[in-house]
Amino acid sequence: MFNHHPAVKPILIFLLSVALVYAVTATISAQTLTVDDCVKCHALETRQIAEEGAAHKLAVNCLDCHSQHRPMNANNIPSCADCHVGTDHYALNTCNECHNPHQPLEVTLTGELKMECLTCHSQQGEEMDANPSVHSQVSCNYCHADTHGYTPDCMTCHASHSPEMAVTDCATCHAAHQPTLLEYPATTANDLCAACHATAFNELQATTTKHSTTNCVDCHVNQHATIASCTDCHGEPHAAGIHSKFPNCGDCHNTAHDLDNLL
Repeated sequence: MFNHHPAVKPILIFLLSVALVYAVTATISAQTLTVDDCVKCHALETRQIAEEGAAHKLAVNCLDCHSQHRPMNANNIPSCADCHVGTDHYALNTCNECHNPHQPLEVTLTGELKMECLTCHSQQGEEMDANPSVHSQVSCNYCHADTHGYTPDCMTCHASHSPEMAVTDCATCHAAHQPTLLEYPATTANDLCAACHATAFNELQATTTKHSTTNCVDCHVNQHATIASCTDCHGEPHAAGIHSKFPNCGDCHNTAHDLDNLL
């Protein structure tokens, strides 16, 4: 064959020599490769690991994850599930959409994420399911945008109940994952209630009775729309015959916010 095609022989010899050198070099480099060699080609990754590698820096090194080097190992990028198992979050197969393995705690949120988030934040999911609202209809990163751990101000989307109400007041009554369940502490100021209940607040301010010095939350305890019974504080102050004829306090005393105007 070579006698008939003299130009082919040197080409074949050259190709075989290149292949042999490549194979020998790859074998030697795979056998002698150390962690210190990685930075020679992978400066970005080694810097990320050094600065923000977390357990990926402390518990493992480059060669623990990347066994050998290509071409000796064509699949030397491991699956996260090789090490991370045992939780619903680790069962996800979309790790690299949020995590850079060289900066594993630097989480970037892309796309519309909800199911993925709830594998770690199950309590928030349960709260939203139990208290449906617009908040439960949007993806988690609609509010917690782009970067894990970011929490927006309520007024990024919502207008204040009154000009006097600051963004820090929202959480007094509302929890973001169950915003329709209004609960508040015993220290809640009357002016926060007044933002929505102006008529009741103004009547209470104007009355000459002791109710003018009573806090809204003394009667409307803990949870929105809770209404106390007058007898909780006053018992039955009138003769039995009066209570029998007028079983409802409001039959004579109007509302608890406007007791001056007897009916």
